[in-house]
Amino acid sequence: MSDDRTYHVDGDLVPAREATVSVDDRGFRYGDAAFETLRAYGGTVFAWDAHVERLERTCEALALEHGLAAADLRARIDETLAANDLADAYVRLSITRGVQPGKLTPDPEVDPTVVVYVKPLPRGGLEGEPVWDGPATVETVETRRVPDEAIPAAAKTHNYLNGILARAELEDGADEALMCDLEGRVSEGATSNLFFVRDGELFTPTTDGPVLPGITREIVLELAAEDGTPTREGRYELADVLEADEAFLTNRTWELRPIATLDGRDIGGGPITERLSRLYDERVERLCYE
Repeated sequence: MSDDRTYHVDGDLVPAREATVSVDDRGFRYGDAAFETLRAYGGTVFAWDAHVERLERTCEALALEHGLAAADLRARIDETLAANDLADAYVRLSITRGVQPGKLTPDPEVDPTVVVYVKPLPRGGLEGEPVWDGPATVETVETRRVPDEAIPAAAKTHNYLNGILARAELEDGADEALMCDLEGRVSEGATSNLFFVRDGELFTPTTDGPVLPGITREIVLELAAEDGTPTREGRYELADVLEADEAFLTNRTWELRPIATLDGRDIGGGPITERLSRLYDERVERLCYE
């Protein structure tokens, strides 16, 4: 594949150098858009139904009635993968409210802008390799997670200023920023969900707080239940994580990434992290490569 990839913009496949949206598009002006980060393994979009459901929840939270069928969106993704000759790839699907008059109040009549962006990733599954170079170095930051009462945490929108400000605080070389809620309890990373292990139990911050319900997070909880690993979802202090036996982050691209250090304190992975990573790879292998 050449370096000049092909993207899908408003129903057409176009070279990346020609892929543009209007400066009057509300996704550009205000971050008024929904998106999903997906991953294709062996040409199969993993956990597609879960991504569609979350996308619709985001659009409902934004009152963005785009009128597009899931089959139409999936076809655009498949066309983009095929045009780039990609079987294993990062996929980003965005739906904005489109071009509307330059005022904050949205027009209820929506002619959406739809963009599909792809880039190659290594093979996943049992014969794959991680996209990350090593376990993550993580730092807590002063930037607090936006409360759910202000912006719904479950809405995955183009407005990522909260995460950008968190990442901007990182010292050189750190991989991820760990944010807390307004009460100082751990919430999530700028682009990841948090898990930690103590005394054989798996813990993760509850999505009842300002935590995005990650698709990978949900799969890990399913795998833990199937494996008989006891799990708890709750509200935790930073000290709970710093005293953990193991800790890892999840997102669609990283899958499961162990935390090497948190605020300079060694944590690392361990048997539960390794087992859940293996189970995740087995599921990807079974559903996408076999």
